[in-house]
Amino acid sequence: MPKSQLQCYGELVYCVNKDMLSKCAKGENAIDRMIAVIAWNLSTVRTPTFGVAPYNPVLGETHHASRGTLNILLEQVSHHPPITAMHATDETSNIELVWCQQAIPKFHGTYIDGVINGKRRLNLLQKGESYVMNSPIMQFRLLPKPGASWVGNVKIKCQETDLEAQLSFKSDSFLGFKGGNGAIKGKIVESSSMKKLFEIHGHWDRIVYIKDTTDGETKVLYTPKEVISALPTPTLRDPVEGVWQSESAAVWAEVSKGIINKEWDKAREAKRAVEERERELHKQRKSIGEIWVPKHFDLCRYTPENGWDCTPKQKTVSPAPIILPI
Repeated sequence: MPKSQLQCYGELVYCVNKDMLSKCAKGENAIDRMIAVIAWNLSTVRTPTFGVAPYNPVLGETHHASRGTLNILLEQVSHHPPITAMHATDETSNIELVWCQQAIPKFHGTYIDGVINGKRRLNLLQKGESYVMNSPIMQFRLLPKPGASWVGNVKIKCQETDLEAQLSFKSDSFLGFKGGNGAIKGKIVESSSMKKLFEIHGHWDRIVYIKDTTDGETKVLYTPKEVISALPTPTLRDPVEGVWQSESAAVWAEVSKGIINKEWDKAREAKRAVEERERELHKQRKSIGEIWVPKHFDLCRYTPENGWDCTPKQKTVSPAPIILPI
């Protein structure tokens, strides 16, 4: 895939044709805001592709993009282990995103689980609410029929409102032959009492419904076709300025050019050059006893309960040279 994993993470947030994120702050009450957060969270779940993979980001690589008033910055804050941090701010909607995640492959014979450890936080600054969530597991089936799907449990919790959403991603298929991936079930509960307020069901890649347990009313919660189809192409601001040398598109430019032009030898040679440069920089730092420090984030210590966490060094993210049309 001619793009970096760093860019792929960013696209989960800004590659949409319908603004789901700002709606999270517009809900009249805590329930409305939690429902909006769940719908936005589902919009970050994209159909996985089997057989191709993005580039592994190099240490210090960045990706900086803007969509409207939403500015997003990602940085590869560690290479061993590979950890990616994200900070996104929308000062108009008073919204902040802070992600810190590490993808870990776990092999199980006939399939591989891509477990994503770390915290994802959505802060509604004007409301004083923080929604903490995790990611589902990307599962790659090897036998008997190759394929990929999202599985596992996701929890979205807001301590300030005592609300919690529990989502379960499942594969309907049997060993990959039925082709019914995408099933999701869940509920919204009061964290303190575990009282069920809403039920959630459907398919995250088709349509998801939400049912009020009080009166039985069922509504459409999320339709991916309305949100992530006909996606716009990123452009550069005119005049072009401010693109960092660490920007993903710049780091991997020659590799991507070779892949797109199907010049495989040139792509392999360019990839080898990027990796060799990274090894040489690591050797230089080691020889003088220099410890590499992330430029945009402070990386927090790992804990078995929460994985990795990070703190942005700046309060807000500046507008980026790469922009997404609204």
